[in-house]
Amino acid sequence: MARVLLLQGNAAVVEGAIAAGCKFFGGYPITPSTEVAELLAEKLPQVGGKFIQMEDEIASIGACIGASLAGNKVMTATSGPGFSLKQELLGLACAAEIPLVLVNVQRVGPSTGQPTSPSQGDVMQARWGTHGDHWIIALAPTSVPECYSLTLRAYELSEKYRVPVIMLMDEVVGHMRERIDLPDNYDEVVKPMRKQPTCPPEEFLAYAADESLVPAMPAFGSGYRWHVTGLVHDETGFPKGTGKATVAQADRQYHKLYDNLEDIVDVEEYKLDDAEYAIIAFGGAARTCYDAIELARKEGLKVGMLRCITVWPFPEAQVKALAGKVQGIMVHELNCGQYVTEVERVVAGKCPVDLYAKYDNEPATPEEMLEEIKKAMAK
Repeated sequence: MARVLLLQGNAAVVEGAIAAGCKFFGGYPITPSTEVAELLAEKLPQVGGKFIQMEDEIASIGACIGASLAGNKVMTATSGPGFSLKQELLGLACAAEIPLVLVNVQRVGPSTGQPTSPSQGDVMQARWGTHGDHWIIALAPTSVPECYSLTLRAYELSEKYRVPVIMLMDEVVGHMRERIDLPDNYDEVVKPMRKQPTCPPEEFLAYAADESLVPAMPAFGSGYRWHVTGLVHDETGFPKGTGKATVAQADRQYHKLYDNLEDIVDVEEYKLDDAEYAIIAFGGAARTCYDAIELARKEGLKVGMLRCITVWPFPEAQVKALAGKVQGIMVHELNCGQYVTEVERVVAGKCPVDLYAKYDNEPATPEEMLEEIKKAMAK
């Protein structure tokens, strides 16, 4: 049996977090993500979890890191200004390989910007917001049901690879309401589990890894002792100030993700089988593209879409293959042009790449999108 509900995207994220076994939320209210905090404040105590509103966004993600080290699945949620504040400790989570799910419901920026208007202006920040070389996963839902399913997926990836995962939403997806079918009983949903050590505590090395390159992660207080630092560290977890240690840490953290792109990267190919022209989009912007493609095909234009569900790591293989099949590509994003730079890099001149940037506080209409497609195809 299933429950049939009419939910906001933000509410569907909460349902996904509860279903995945989330037991801790540390956050601070900010439009347009506040519903995530409000609903988890209500629901977490009902499943034995804890909610805490911290004094700011930096403390919020710090609390999540601590709760994750104690063995819990955790979540924090924010929007643009708060996402900026979280970057320092997001870097710590990357360096120390602490699983957590961070929901960023994007709004117009920079600074306070337009708090209630949709944007996708944080897409490059999601990849490069914290300093230094680091690797991270970001997922972009397009519908309310996908807010639920991708939250489950975010926890699966975060726990499996010991990496922060960003749910890169936007105000359109966070606040719209759609029908969603949810399980009656979340006990039946498979909960992702962290790898646990198989050796006795006295033999445990906090960052020793097998062929998966992902170290085991026992909970603090379970009898296994380990040291956590943002400094470069060796297998013991303690700082190691050599170039060799820096290379070893960076390479392992890179390869544990990039050797598994077939498992991590997910895209939707919409009407691409016979397409002569393709749109690349993600999140709320992609919703317009479905209808625009239908309008284009009614006029005899063979248009399709590659929707990036996994935004980071960038779906390089899929974009490269697409560039070899179509006569041109249009990137549609709700910003002045960010993701298009990655598309241009990977396409590398195989076909023309155009940008339809929409940054006037409103998503595009299908009719507006169709006009942009026609202009690009006429070049």
